[in-house]
Amino acid sequence: MPHPRPPIHAPHGVVATSQPLAAAAGLAVLRRGGNAVDAALATAITLTVVQPGSNDIGGDLFAIVWDGHRLHGLNASGRSPAGLTRDVVLAATDGRGAAPTPAHGGAQSTGPAMPARGWLSVTVPGAPAGWRDLHDRFGRLPFADLFTDAIGYAEHGFPVSPRVAAGWARSVSTYADLSGAEYAEWGRVFTVDGRAPRAGERWRNPEAAGTLRRIAATRAEAFYTGEIAESLARYAAATGGLLTADDLAAHESTWVEPVAAPYRGHEVWELPPNGQGLAALLALHILDGVDPTALAPAEWLHWQIEAMKLGFADAHAYVADPARVDVPTAALLTPEYAAARRALVTGQAGTPAPGDPVRGGTVYLCAADSSGMMVSLIQSNYLGFGSYVVPPGLGFGLQNRAAGFSLDPAHPNVVAPGKRPFHTIIPGFLTRGGEPVGPFGVMGGHMQPQGHLQLVSSTLDAGLDPQAALDRPRWYWHAGRSVLVEPGLPAEYPDQDVLAELRSRGHEIAVEAEASGFGYGQAIWRLPEGGYVAGSEPRADGCAVGY
Repeated sequence: MPHPRPPIHAPHGVVATSQPLAAAAGLAVLRRGGNAVDAALATAITLTVVQPGSNDIGGDLFAIVWDGHRLHGLNASGRSPAGLTRDVVLAATDGRGAAPTPAHGGAQSTGPAMPARGWLSVTVPGAPAGWRDLHDRFGRLPFADLFTDAIGYAEHGFPVSPRVAAGWARSVSTYADLSGAEYAEWGRVFTVDGRAPRAGERWRNPEAAGTLRRIAATRAEAFYTGEIAESLARYAAATGGLLTADDLAAHESTWVEPVAAPYRGHEVWELPPNGQGLAALLALHILDGVDPTALAPAEWLHWQIEAMKLGFADAHAYVADPARVDVPTAALLTPEYAAARRALVTGQAGTPAPGDPVRGGTVYLCAADSSGMMVSLIQSNYLGFGSYVVPPGLGFGLQNRAAGFSLDPAHPNVVAPGKRPFHTIIPGFLTRGGEPVGPFGVMGGHMQPQGHLQLVSSTLDAGLDPQAALDRPRWYWHAGRSVLVEPGLPAEYPDQDVLAELRSRGHEIAVEAEASGFGYGQAIWRLPEGGYVAGSEPRADGCAVGY
């Protein structure tokens, strides 16, 4: 583990994210009189430039906002093109789809899967509209002012930070295996003579600066109905894509009500489907009925892992676009359902099936201001640089969120036109008795609900501050009985061989030193006497900054 860092305490406002230049952009907005939403947007927009392998202008966004009185949720994820059908995918892949892979990162797929790269993996980008919609409802400073740092770094360059450089290098290796007309621009825009920029090397993307200027000047209209939309549709038509001008023009964000589960006298909030936040809530609801002080450490870890499996089993079975199918969100979150699922946990590792409720590559940031407004925001390309499709002259790549669809015709998440896919990115928020504690999140695909569970437990069960909770070693359930743990986890329990005990319960434990596999998190908690305490992921380049 990296050397521990102290938490940040600040009297007025805080921004925390995984890249320091983006955090500084948000803090600058706070100091200019902007509110937490303004700061979050400046941070998010800057992240598309300074951490492009994890998010981009062509990605999606979800957010939870505490406005000083109540929570608001924004689903700014895009939908599939009108021409994307199951038959089209199977015809384009000779009936095979992609090679079978773990669906959504966890549940094993037994049939063909959606392609992970190229045009068939592309959905309409939702992030630019999400920036506008958050600003329309909550913003204080002029919209265009929030783009200043991002445009400056894209135009004039910035030194690439170390972990961003490492991830970029892995993405170049992935790109080397891709062939097809739609991939031609990625190498020109995102490599330096065919390689990734090195840590500390200055990197510029002037085409992205031009795109950001047009989004800023038109409040994103250029992206969905103007010249950017025309360029996207033209490139898709020329290189075999299904995305059209009509698909882009039809896009809209959705304001939603966050959903919650109880935990240790608090309420943990997530957004409802099509995201996987339900997995975290289901697991925490199960664990809320278990007393960790009565258990040995290995037994408590066993309970956490088994509860998380049960949460994922239901999320993978039921989460889909609620505008297109009936998702039993309320029924899944009842105390009775949590008790029934809790009763399934035994002393041995299991491979649970979904229950039957009674029906009725990502960046994360958080921000808080002196008025008490707080924001939990996450945006993403999905896998690495997403689809690796880069429209000429625009300087950004398109996400590959359609890879989250199923090709099983009986599954509620089956691919269909104009539909939102299963989404991995989830912002979180913690309250107590309806009063705000603060925003939190852990990025990293299938790791995200697991990171939420571990961060909340470290905070409420172990009493750790945000930084100490983020510093704590993590575990990661992959599939079946396979569990990865960080090297520091057994060291937390020097008097017990927790790994041996977990193995005796049937868990297939492997120690994994690669930090990126365990997610990157941020958290800000409100202090009882005013101000904030915040932490930032030690496995990433970022920081929490305040004033």
